[in-house]
Amino acid sequence: MEPTAANADLQRAAKDHLWLHFTRHGVYRDHDVPVIVKGEGAYIWDSNGRRYLDGLAGLFVSQLGHGRTELADAAAKQAKELAFMPLWSYAHPSAIELADKVASHAPGGLNRVFFTSGGGEAVETAWKLAKNYFKLTGKPMKHKVISRTIAYHGTTQGALSITGLPLLKQQFEPLVPSTFRVPNTNAYRAAEMTGGLLDGSDPEAFGRWAADQIAVAIENEGPDTVAAVFLEPVQNAGGCFPPPPGYFQRVREICDEYDVLMVSDEVICAFGRLGHMFGAERFGYEPDIITCAKGITSGYAPLGAMIAQDRLMEPFLEDGAMFAHGYTFGGHPVSTAVGLANLAIFEEERILEHVRDNEGAFRSTLERLLDLPIVGDVRGEGFFYGIELVKDKATRETFTDEECERILFGAVSKGLFAEGLYCRADDRGDPVVQLAPPLICDQSHFDEMEQVLRVVLDKAYALL
Repeated sequence: MEPTAANADLQRAAKDHLWLHFTRHGVYRDHDVPVIVKGEGAYIWDSNGRRYLDGLAGLFVSQLGHGRTELADAAAKQAKELAFMPLWSYAHPSAIELADKVASHAPGGLNRVFFTSGGGEAVETAWKLAKNYFKLTGKPMKHKVISRTIAYHGTTQGALSITGLPLLKQQFEPLVPSTFRVPNTNAYRAAEMTGGLLDGSDPEAFGRWAADQIAVAIENEGPDTVAAVFLEPVQNAGGCFPPPPGYFQRVREICDEYDVLMVSDEVICAFGRLGHMFGAERFGYEPDIITCAKGITSGYAPLGAMIAQDRLMEPFLEDGAMFAHGYTFGGHPVSTAVGLANLAIFEEERILEHVRDNEGAFRSTLERLLDLPIVGDVRGEGFFYGIELVKDKATRETFTDEECERILFGAVSKGLFAEGLYCRADDRGDPVVQLAPPLICDQSHFDEMEQVLRVVLDKAYALL
């Protein structure tokens, strides 16, 4: 389509005034900024009328897809009744009701829901609670956090400190001290990670090894100084690392032994992404804290939450005690009303069951791509998958930095978008393409993704 005057005005304003997130703005010096103007179901449209399959659910967010008028109506209805009220010593009905609903789905004794504006704030809240809790219970030295290499936990100063991605952190250092890294669960790279001790062919042995490194880290720092371990059910950055069998059960044992809080960071994995309301349920463990956001409203309003075990709130129920922490927009009335409507649709349309019924088909469709020489590994769970790209399948040789720029970002990322598939090409770790479509997707969408990926990845390999 020919650019319209309105589009030209949008481009000019975007380039002159809008500071995009995680964006190389130099790219748009000679190119248009992509402007998305409409969404319907599993598809989005740009300002030129071009349609794209939303293969990333926005940013692991749009569980129910786009254009759900029920959620828009819930927001409008609440805004008319009560547009804003903070949860500072006062409450409002939609926050109360959503906290009750979320607690009813959370595992075990995770009954206390602290609302935030988003996922990074939920992670920040969890670390602050861990430190505060141990100070109030006679263990004031316990403040350190352990997390995994390449793991992403957010951009605020505390959450970024917990993040295990050096290149994201260096320009903002010094950060909050006292965070330490342990190996992740990338079984495809098990031989490299264990120095040849394990090759990944025995997933349970690899999982035991990876979990035991947490105990080593706790011992190295001193158990009386470590407050929490932050882990995603399926690690996002690096390309969707599922946990090996028994991994989380062993981590739970270690945390119990050393009195360390186990935090399940489910900003991505909660609310159906893995076919369950929470990823902890999927893998059969009970954490002390869950952090979540994104899918709690399917993106129709911003909202996050920290869900804590009852015992973690007990010190704050004493006379005069207070958790001196909060956010202006945490638990916003409109957002919590949308969250309630969102979870009601989950039940009415059996969204969790739909993911579990279709996750096998999604996996097998993506695994067809393993016949391409550039595809080394396909991994993930539920509707959350990573495809690792390699130069040599036999040796698992990865791309150089120059090849990542030229192939992953120059060819694959641009090629997928040009072919009508919105997803993520990422090199935080080894080069991967990530897919996390809306939870309403079916075989027709899986086939569309596979066909576009096949065309683009085949062309990319030719450039190597």
